[in-house]
Amino acid sequence: MKHDLIFNTRFFFSTAPLPCPYLPDRMERRVVTELIGRDTLEMHEQLSLAGFRRSHGIAYAPACAGCNACKAVRVLANEFKCGRAHRRVRRRNADIIAQPLAPFATEEQFQLFAAYQRARHSDGEMSKMDFFEYQGLVQDTPVETEVVEFRDLSGDLIAVCLTDRMINGLSAVYSFFDPKLDRRSLGTYMILWLIEEAQRRSMAYVYLGFWIAECAKMAYKLKFSPLEVRTSGGWGVLGGKAIEREILGGTSSRDYTPEAPINLTFSEIL
Repeated sequence: MKHDLIFNTRFFFSTAPLPCPYLPDRMERRVVTELIGRDTLEMHEQLSLAGFRRSHGIAYAPACAGCNACKAVRVLANEFKCGRAHRRVRRRNADIIAQPLAPFATEEQFQLFAAYQRARHSDGEMSKMDFFEYQGLVQDTPVETEVVEFRDLSGDLIAVCLTDRMINGLSAVYSFFDPKLDRRSLGTYMILWLIEEAQRRSMAYVYLGFWIAECAKMAYKLKFSPLEVRTSGGWGVLGGKAIEREILGGTSSRDYTPEAPINLTFSEIL
């Protein structure tokens, strides 16, 4: 009995406030917990339903003072229908071969990762990562993770998507691609591939991380609908009146799809 009590207790910590990387003049703070123990897979699943994300061996969610802009979002895979723009992206990438692999970092992947960071995020922390730090990003995972490699017909690696397998869906942890191939729209293509893969595996969702209405860099996530947003009342389709009210500052819970509460005893250190 005593062992079960310890086993079911999770400790949550808060990070120190840091400048927000998405919204100017705001500070970011996260609540984090370590994904360890026999119930790690179940815990990861339940925390994902509660709007958390995974990085390495931790799960985290925004806990910013005076700001609630970050919203976890997921695509309803079985209800997704390709639009004209999506079909164009598919045609442009008809030559691509995708291969889900075990989470093992390679020098080839890292060179592509580094080129992507230099071109797209040269002022970010990830642009400073060396191979061993990249290796940690890929291989330090306590859950079921895949590295999906995308190659052209010549066999050249042109895109990579680090993906977590969940019971109800696929979670896009991090993706990168050859920055010289803008015309291919590889970021969009990888999301389309994940949606199709979720459909093939009879999974309901593709989790796309956080979305901020005020952040133009995240607007691409709105291209994939129906898109559900996690708010204080649960998950609801973006465009519903209740969802819009909360995003604009309201607190109504109508039209939400509540999730079951996490069935664990939490000890929080904030």
